[in-house]
Amino acid sequence: MLTRAGWSTGAGAVGLAVFGRIFGILELYLLAAAAGGLVVLSLFAVYTLRPRLGVERTLHPPRVHAGGASRVDLQLTNEGRRRTPVLGLRDSVSGTRGANLMLSPLRQRDTVRAAYQLPTDRRGVLHIGPLDIEVGDPFGLVRRRSRAAGRADLVVYPRVERLVPLPMTSGVDPQRGADNPHALGRSGEDFYAIRDYVVGDDLRRVHWPSTARHDELMIRQDELPRFGSTTVLIDTRRSAHTPESFELVISAAASILSASQDRGDRIRLVTTDGFDSDEGSGAVHLDTILHRLALATLTEDASLTTAMSQIARHGKGGTLVLILALASPITVNTAIDHRAGWGSALRVVFEPSAWDPARTRAEAGFDGPALRVTGDRPFATVWNEHSSTARGVSGRTRGFQPSRGSAERRNSDV
Repeated sequence: MLTRAGWSTGAGAVGLAVFGRIFGILELYLLAAAAGGLVVLSLFAVYTLRPRLGVERTLHPPRVHAGGASRVDLQLTNEGRRRTPVLGLRDSVSGTRGANLMLSPLRQRDTVRAAYQLPTDRRGVLHIGPLDIEVGDPFGLVRRRSRAAGRADLVVYPRVERLVPLPMTSGVDPQRGADNPHALGRSGEDFYAIRDYVVGDDLRRVHWPSTARHDELMIRQDELPRFGSTTVLIDTRRSAHTPESFELVISAAASILSASQDRGDRIRLVTTDGFDSDEGSGAVHLDTILHRLALATLTEDASLTTAMSQIARHGKGGTLVLILALASPITVNTAIDHRAGWGSALRVVFEPSAWDPARTRAEAGFDGPALRVTGDRPFATVWNEHSSTARGVSGRTRGFQPSRGSAERRNSDV
């Protein structure tokens, strides 16, 4: 296609021909012919030149937390028989003007590499591409664009802060390590269960009679496993947030769940728009939750009390963390009525000053015991101070908790 300079040159050629006709000036005819011929020659050169390029585009990494580093690596190889001209590369990036690169001429089978950084300041999905190659003439009159690579997506997870996980609570379920646990003794060294072999298990613990019976490796488990459990509930109602407060809540949820997962807890995310990740563990489960948080948006049809009731119907235990911003006192008090049965329940409240320095703490929507995040006391500071205090209290009261043997006797009786 003609560039702006190409259209101007073509229009000038037509104008010179018209004036040459009107005034009978031969030189104007010659200039018109030269300008028109230059445009035609440029069109012919560009549209007959078809460089063959092998293009590889990779994202490193394809998933990143907000504020992290991610880049696009390009590898281009001249797969044609002739030397390529100077090429322009344009890779679209959503929310930006895109990346523009110039590629110097390549001989046959030559390879060149290039890279550029991606903006990761906000969570969500960043669309990269399609990648187009532009071929032009030396005069800048004609440009031809061809598709070299399709679209790729970079998932930007919410920003995660380093947190100290809360201590395990009485809501821990010690029988999650096996489908059919059998505690036959009173100490952790006694036989507890037979379970399937998992890669990494000590082969000296293979239970050969069960292996022969089931025709697959079975492991003798002699220790009663203990897992923590953390459930995070976030409010996604549009009336309960500003865009700034919602980003703070999303980041807090991702940070809490990541810290719990790092300790080996089973984690669960519930939102008021009906999403429930169910309880699970492992890196894949955490990635599923972080991907959901990366795409989370404010909704109109959502209910905090309905979400709390849903959590209660599907079981309790462990720690419940409710993260709020602009919820009304009636809604919050109704939701807190559903907390019974948890090992511990904790409210995290973002005061208006946390996202707007011009507002004060007195503008908060409700009172009551909670971890209050303000402009002067960010979330990570408030959480880590509370977690450290809770760990100290847990350590001082540990002697009053029932021993493992008594717990196992109760389990065996059941």
